[in-house]
Amino acid sequence: MLRLALSLSLLLPVPALADAPLVVLDRTQLPFDLGPGHPANNPARAGNAPHAAWNSAGNTANSASAPANRPENPANEQRVIFTSDGSVLGYYAPNAGGVLNLFDLGGRRIAYRPARGTKSLFTTQGAWCGTVDGLRDGGFVLAVTPECARLFAR
Repeated sequence: MLRLALSLSLLLPVPALADAPLVVLDRTQLPFDLGPGHPANNPARAGNAPHAAWNSAGNTANSASAPANRPENPANEQRVIFTSDGSVLGYYAPNAGGVLNLFDLGGRRIAYRPARGTKSLFTTQGAWCGTVDGLRDGGFVLAVTPECARLFAR
């Protein structure tokens, strides 16, 4: 199911500057290796925890006030997170340690993907949020739970 959704996302019209489509997933349809039950994707794994050094909200590299993470940073205009209807939800910004941070349009950090060991996304509180799937062109798709998708709308 996820692979079908991700394949279909390739057919979506892409806004000029957007490069990270967001797809809402049904986590019961995920293969085991992408879901939260897999040991590498488990929120309790030390490297996935929100208090791990590179994932931590206390790490200035993850802060919305860091120049690289600010909504007005021109680089973030090239890292837009969008839906199938072209609505822009936010942007992503990698930090120096390899963590992928997801922000809403106001610059609030919504989720992160740890630098190593998993393709999973976690909320800033540490709950499993979804997965990142790479595309052949080097881009990626963010497949998230309905709960995680709603965090962008707050």
